[in-house]
Amino acid sequence: MPEPFRVGVTPDFRMHAPALEAALADVLPGMPWEFMTDTGPSARADVLDRYDGVIALSLRFPAESLRPLRRLAVIARWGVGYDRIDVAAAASADVAIAIVPNAVRRPVAEGIVALIFALAKALPQLDRLCRSGRWRDGLPCTIDLRGRVLGSVGAGNIARELFSIARGLGLGRLLTFDPFVDAVPNGVELVPLETLLGESDFVAINCPLTAETRGLIGRRELALMKPTAFLINTARGPIVDERALVEALVEHRIAGAGLDVFEIEPIDAGNPLLALDNVIVAPHAIAFTEELRRDCSYDACRSVRAVAEGRPPEYVANREVMARPGWHAKLARWRKE
Repeated sequence: MPEPFRVGVTPDFRMHAPALEAALADVLPGMPWEFMTDTGPSARADVLDRYDGVIALSLRFPAESLRPLRRLAVIARWGVGYDRIDVAAAASADVAIAIVPNAVRRPVAEGIVALIFALAKALPQLDRLCRSGRWRDGLPCTIDLRGRVLGSVGAGNIARELFSIARGLGLGRLLTFDPFVDAVPNGVELVPLETLLGESDFVAINCPLTAETRGLIGRRELALMKPTAFLINTARGPIVDERALVEALVEHRIAGAGLDVFEIEPIDAGNPLLALDNVIVAPHAIAFTEELRRDCSYDACRSVRAVAEGRPPEYVANREVMARPGWHAKLARWRKE
């Protein structure tokens, strides 16, 4: 008789432990689980293969940590980004990468809108002005959102949710660039990246970090933006060339930026972005709402439960694993005939 299906939870989950523990109890009742041994920033193969499923937050899974793995069948990401996982190595090890797109869609979209409002209304500057006792002395210039152009680099679930909110706020044209889609919602224009950058008042980054998108927004692309435009990045820091962004902000070639992500996280105290008054920063947590903590936890647990019942998870990022006999053999161990 095989030993019970075992679940490992990466040790960086301490801050989300209550929500995750509730989901584990509800979705995987009685299933053995534990916080994994802390191996530093990267996983280790001998630790991973103690489990059939792993629920992962920020731990890295380089190729060497993913081979050989005889037992592990699924890494359930508490989110949608999987740039910390070597995708090809996971497939070769017959390990599925499960993600939770439904859980993050609304919280991230609302986070983007929050940054848009804060930039448009110069909230940090007004806050500092009032606290300094200057009252209305030296008021910053602010703008209305009505009729403004919103552009999204990426046309996935988060972008679609963002556009849905934007319509209700009265924004004008809605533009998106995404070379991997052919159709977009009604009222959204699918345009080249150059058009989006040149015509948008707010540019939101909503694409995954891949080899193709790393450094996608660099000096040339920032130069295409209007000097009155704002850049918002809640996706992944390395999609934007940070040095080029600092230059554009210092020289006021763009009006400002709202950043929840950075090239290096946690952000270094000496990062020049922190000294700029036309930048709003957050610690990669602007979407960490009560609802997101709950829904990510439940959906990640549902992905693990699917494998424990011999079924593939609903959302698998590395679809190529589905064609591998080794992956199907792992599923078959748990399938109830």
